[in-house]
Amino acid sequence: MTSIKAVVVDPDAPGRLAISEVEAPEPTPCEAVVRVHTTSLNLGDVYRIPYVEAGWRPGWDLAGVVERAAADGSGPGEGARVLGLRGSRFGAWGETVAVPTEWLAELPAEVSFAQAATLPTCGLTALYALERAGFLLNRTVLVTGASGGLGHFVTQLAARSGAYVVAGVRRPERADAVRESGATEVVVGEDLTAAREFGPYDVIVDQLGGEPLAQVLPLLVPGGLAVTLGISAGTETKLNLAQLFAGVGGVELAQLVLFTELERRRAAAGLAALARMVAEDRLRPAIGVEASWTEIGKVAQQFVDRGIAGKAVLHFTP
Repeated sequence: MTSIKAVVVDPDAPGRLAISEVEAPEPTPCEAVVRVHTTSLNLGDVYRIPYVEAGWRPGWDLAGVVERAAADGSGPGEGARVLGLRGSRFGAWGETVAVPTEWLAELPAEVSFAQAATLPTCGLTALYALERAGFLLNRTVLVTGASGGLGHFVTQLAARSGAYVVAGVRRPERADAVRESGATEVVVGEDLTAAREFGPYDVIVDQLGGEPLAQVLPLLVPGGLAVTLGISAGTETKLNLAQLFAGVGGVELAQLVLFTELERRRAAAGLAALARMVAEDRLRPAIGVEASWTEIGKVAQQFVDRGIAGKAVLHFTP
């Protein structure tokens, strides 16, 4: 086979996304070719779509079956059920994809392809963010943007580590879902200063940036840590430094970028750990939408419009 079908950017298609014939993947010796069964959407790949050139192939996360094992003998063998990611290389939304084996892990039989597709980008980001925070038992953690796929994972992992978790969501109808994920308290609305009632916080995990980040930083304890994961609410904000110095002091603001993390560690170990937690029912992916990949334009627009709580999963097979 010299060609496959894949999602590409097409300025004339709905949502600028279309399914088109592209060249079949030619793996390097350390890459396996995976027959994709499912993928999931992430803000980082979807938000690029309006700005990139025609023919660009989006997509980070995937789950499927190894069709051709890596030539160097690394990674899962042919026929193995796997989950993985293309990361900064993009191009995961295709029938077959070449994936570096260091970014690929075998999937337990108890975990569905739909569940697996939610894990790579959001699951690893949540895992690494809370690793940065360290020991969480009996510590108070604030999670902003908690109703999204990433927020659900952060909330669950923090709660299962023994933290007292407060979650921030924009819409009241999404409060119950984050409580089920392990949040003890939920703050609803755009204004996060109301989270002061349940603080101060040892750790804040923020994926909004902008004004929400400025609102919550003063809620840290002296020496507390804020890990920022995203900028969906804005790239700029004003900080009241006098308030921070006088009221808090010694706080640390750390940025976590997943693909920078993956330059120094193998994703395979984290992926395997996340899949094992799902298999043992210790981690539950929040899936808001499941659809055929032929509906990618519509689902991507819903995702950008924040109309989906949790993850959006696309199926490549009937």
